[in-house]
Amino acid sequence: MHPDLPVRILVLRPPGGVTFAVQKGKDELLPPAEITEEHLTFDFTLRVHGDPQEGPPNFRGPFAQGPPHGRFVYVNSGTAAGQHASVWTRRAKIQLGGIGWDLIAKVQAKDGALLEARIAGTGKDGGPACATVPLVGGGWKVVP
Repeated sequence: MHPDLPVRILVLRPPGGVTFAVQKGKDELLPPAEITEEHLTFDFTLRVHGDPQEGPPNFRGPFAQGPPHGRFVYVNSGTAAGQHASVWTRRAKIQLGGIGWDLIAKVQAKDGALLEARIAGTGKDGGPACATVPLVGGGWKVVP
């Protein structure tokens, strides 16, 4: 079975005045589903391929970037997110390696459940987060 996996990324406390978007494919952008002062919410789906008996899941689809055993999702900001007048051009890389078959099974077992990751939206320099970012709160979590 190669299920679709609903995913949510929360960008916590992003810097004001900066546009964020999840990269879809090479040059499309997914805007936030929700914007508040405290966070941005991105909802999308990854396709899961592979066999639990043969190794870790392989994530595919337009939001999965990188090689099969090193997949990630990009959260772009500033000009990389379509904000042409921004002084920022950044991408935060969210690793998918922490998603195992156990988490996928838990999401599939609950109607309406999804897999959520949270990242800090602001980097140490006060600009948008960039490079490979750590997940806040212990990693990927199943949420109802």
